[in-house]
Amino acid sequence: MFMPEDLFAQLDNELNNMTLDIKYDMEKQNAKKAEITKSLIENFWKVWIRFDKIKVPFTMEPSYSTFATFEEFPEHWEFRNIDFAQINTISLVDRSQEQGRTGDSLKAWYYTVDKSMHLRIVFEYCEGEHYYKYSGWKRIFTQQIIYDAPLERVNFTKIWDVLAGVIKVWFESHLRHNRDIIIKYCKENFEKGETFTQ
Repeated sequence: MFMPEDLFAQLDNELNNMTLDIKYDMEKQNAKKAEITKSLIENFWKVWIRFDKIKVPFTMEPSYSTFATFEEFPEHWEFRNIDFAQINTISLVDRSQEQGRTGDSLKAWYYTVDKSMHLRIVFEYCEGEHYYKYSGWKRIFTQQIIYDAPLERVNFTKIWDVLAGVIKVWFESHLRHNRDIIIKYCKENFEKGETFTQ
């Protein structure tokens, strides 16, 4: 049985309206996501520069060659013309060999719950290793949730207030050569997130 012409016209009209509404929502979401991502990248890079001054080896994703052009590396730079809304994960990873720090990181990513995009920022660290019969030694990582909010309610002031505390303690832990300082701070101040092996 074919759909009557007037019912099809009504359905087609509803689908057109839905298309316009969703397109508008996605444009707003992408603009907000691009603004947040650009801010996170800029500030994570400033943290990278500050830790580099005390010879702490960090890596960053996206790579600086993706988002920046340099007049003089690493401090004098400007953003490349890229689509920041396409970047879904930003991370700053400690590559220090001392005290098992390799892999300690700040990570930010976007995820969706019930059609609503969220931003989550965690401090992730290795809690040790475990031997698994069929896969051998695996490192056990834990995340402490530093910030989590729906995209439309992301508050830059709150993000930087919380991150400033983490970064100061992380920096101090390097100056004192005591990794326990940053781990203790994160465990005491933030909710535990996911634990996984790698």
